[in-house]
Amino acid sequence: MTDSENITPDPERRKPSETLYVRNLDESIKIPLLKESLDAVFSPYGNILDIVAHGNIRMRGQAFVVFDDVESASEALDEVQGFELFDKPMVIQFAKTKSDVTVKQEGEEAFAEHQKLRLEAKERRKAEEEAAAKKRKRAGGAIAGRAAKRVAGPPDELLPPNKILFLQNLPDDIAADRLTEAFEKFPGFFEVRLVPGRKGIGFVEYETDENAVVAKEGTVGITFSDKKAKITFARK
Repeated sequence: MTDSENITPDPERRKPSETLYVRNLDESIKIPLLKESLDAVFSPYGNILDIVAHGNIRMRGQAFVVFDDVESASEALDEVQGFELFDKPMVIQFAKTKSDVTVKQEGEEAFAEHQKLRLEAKERRKAEEEAAAKKRKRAGGAIAGRAAKRVAGPPDELLPPNKILFLQNLPDDIAADRLTEAFEKFPGFFEVRLVPGRKGIGFVEYETDENAVVAKEGTVGITFSDKKAKITFARK
């Protein structure tokens, strides 16, 4: 089976739009070459207004391709899904929000409102990330305290579904990129997190509990460097 055959399109397909979100791109490719290559792949399906890609950590390995109509974007998504670009199969979805270039065509007032909503969403996301970081820190301390006091609790295998998977028995030197490669093929993948100073464990987060269930079932028996990983749902 080829890598492209392993790509599972998102079953909860987003509302069609002019903009496609493309991920699983080769992070080692320079941005100008990446944009040029994406244009060559997608331009046969319609007129492309813009291709957005950045080299920062948050956007690495991702890009947005903006068509001038929804029909072209829809055809491109169906035809290019799983196509290997620089030996990596692309994972494509409709973007959650409209692109700047698309909104600009609707007029200055619409663009101003678009910028305002985006800024509000950015501030809200930042606050949520800070709150989540504090929650993880508190949870980490609570887990350590429970372990030290040997407080009884349900076995990891019996924990209820959670959108975050807890990985144990990982190689001490495993990189986040290796885990991402193994888990991003499942629908709703969000991110991989390793714990600084704690070897052999990590977390994989998905958009929903259901996405995490599919990923957990699809990675039963998975090994990294000949070590069989233990995968359970994280404690809430």
